[in-house]
Amino acid sequence: QVQLVESGGGLVQAGGSLRLSCVASGIIFSISPMGWYRQAPGKQRELVAAITSGGRTNFADSVKGRFTISRDNAKNTVYLQMNSLKPEDTAVYYCLYRSPETDYWGRGTQVTVSS
Repeated sequence: QVQLVESGGGLVQAGGSLRLSCVASGIIFSISPMGWYRQAPGKQRELVAAITSGGRTNFADSVKGRFTISRDNAKNTVYLQMNSLKPEDTAVYYCLYRSPETDYWGRGTQVTVSS
């Protein structure tokens, strides 16, 4: 059974930083592409960052230069380091594992950035 558990969200002032973690189980993590998405109230869920099994990354234009994504295969964990946070980064952040058959999502972690 695939499980993705996010943590690390919270309330932070604009300009601050947070690091999100997503621990995966039930998958062969080292060969799994992983990603972070977010959904703000009244908006569609959008890609924030993704990382392949080989470590190749891509980012939404809105977070380039501020966010980094990384993975620790020994810990079955993918991270999202978020720096220089802005109020518009406020959203629920979700971890994604994209298998060949379907997408698996975590329950999300709330990030709130105050101005």
